[in-house]
Amino acid sequence: MPLQPGIFPVLAEDYPRVVEVWEASVRATHHFVAESDIEIFRPIVRDVLPLQTLVCVRDGAGMVAGYVGVSGEKVEMLFIHPDYRGQGAGRRLMAYAVETLGATEVDVNEQNDQAVGFYLHLGFEVVSRSERDGM
Repeated sequence: MPLQPGIFPVLAEDYPRVVEVWEASVRATHHFVAESDIEIFRPIVRDVLPLQTLVCVRDGAGMVAGYVGVSGEKVEMLFIHPDYRGQGAGRRLMAYAVETLGATEVDVNEQNDQAVGFYLHLGFEVVSRSERDGM
């Protein structure tokens, strides 16, 4: 199913779907994350959603297909459902995050090679690294 044009706000009633997109994306791209970690992080992801500015792309049925969360000047999360990867959703969401929401920073797990390459391709630069994830 193709994506709708545009960027949409994430509404509270979208949160269950947003968590589904997060989990599907993590399972498809974060091969270094254990099942026990997914179980631990699922409620944390759900609980932090209201703390972000969240916008999304939607599929033809109006369901969230991918989303970006920004807090201050930092992209805190970008997840695309695997069914919609490669269709420009990440690029659209990041352009909106930078151009409209004022994001200038992103934190990415360096074990996620695809994400690192994506952000470098968009013009982001590595300015520091830490041994541990912020969580």
